[in-house]
Amino acid sequence: MQNKLLIKNKKLKTSILIKRNYIARFIKNISKKNEKVFCVIDSNLKTILNLDKQNIEIIYLKCGEKVKTFNGYKKLTEKLITKNINRKSILIAIGGGTLGDLAGLVASTLLRGLEFYLIPTTLLSQVDSSIGGKNGINTTYGKNLIGTFYQPKEVLIDISFLKSLPKKEIKSGYAEIIKHALIKDYSFFCWLEQNANKLLDLNNSILEKAIYKSIMIKLYYVKNDEKEYLLNSNSRAMLNFGHSIGHAIESHYKYKKYNHGEAISIGMITEAKISNYLGMLSFSELQRISIHFKKCGLKTYDIILKDKLLINKLIKDKKNFLNNINLSLIDKIGSSIFYKKLNKNKVYKILQKI
Repeated sequence: MQNKLLIKNKKLKTSILIKRNYIARFIKNISKKNEKVFCVIDSNLKTILNLDKQNIEIIYLKCGEKVKTFNGYKKLTEKLITKNINRKSILIAIGGGTLGDLAGLVASTLLRGLEFYLIPTTLLSQVDSSIGGKNGINTTYGKNLIGTFYQPKEVLIDISFLKSLPKKEIKSGYAEIIKHALIKDYSFFCWLEQNANKLLDLNNSILEKAIYKSIMIKLYYVKNDEKEYLLNSNSRAMLNFGHSIGHAIESHYKYKKYNHGEAISIGMITEAKISNYLGMLSFSELQRISIHFKKCGLKTYDIILKDKLLINKLIKDKKNFLNNINLSLIDKIGSSIFYKKLNKNKVYKILQKI
């Protein structure tokens, strides 16, 4: 399957390519057409990537959540400046979601904006963080509290890279795939129930279909609400199902106990239970979701869910306003809503009961 998708409205235009074994050719084509190309690459890929270095300046970064900080932003911008980057230069990020988040922020702010290309190399970044133009860094108060909306010119998704990933990282990406099905597409969820094992074993045709479907769901929300202004079921905030709880868990453990997909997986099951408690999601559908998560070996619980420390992290979430905790919840498999009626004490009490 060779796909080319497009995010296009009055303000933005981003091409998304889904191919195999295409990275070297993709970068070579860009370098032929441009004055100077800067590639920021996850250092784990140093022995895997074989690039023609003509007209390319390569910067390797040791990635992970620890790079998404003020200090990480400062180091990368200053390194690019010392290498004489200018407004006609091209910035390409090759790596997982944390590198994409940081490099996108740098591209949107350095010299007031550089042309930016993104090559996500993890399943999670391919189906989620690389799509939609969100960039950011973390603070001690929470995840992604500082950032920008800045669309890359092109995103290349090359699934051949996924074979180098450990199973833990594939499961992390699958958590975001199942999220897309839960918030928007019941038939996709049913298909995943039948094909999850093949997907996790990196069957090419199954994998490409799942990535394509996930991106199409995310594009629906990005096109309707690029900067997350809406407060209804078309809001881009629907994509945050599982993320309010998940980000709070990540922040509490200082991004060390779980990777992003594991924390979001726990968050989704918890927020599905909250949906059921509030009378929206039926118990039978909650059970169906839980069974699928357990069958796929996804995380579903952590003891911190019962602790008030989690609430202190949760209230810092970007979606909150008017002293309420606002959650993206589901009322059935394939349908989501933006729930705006919870204060922190109510959330704490619910978490004690589910």
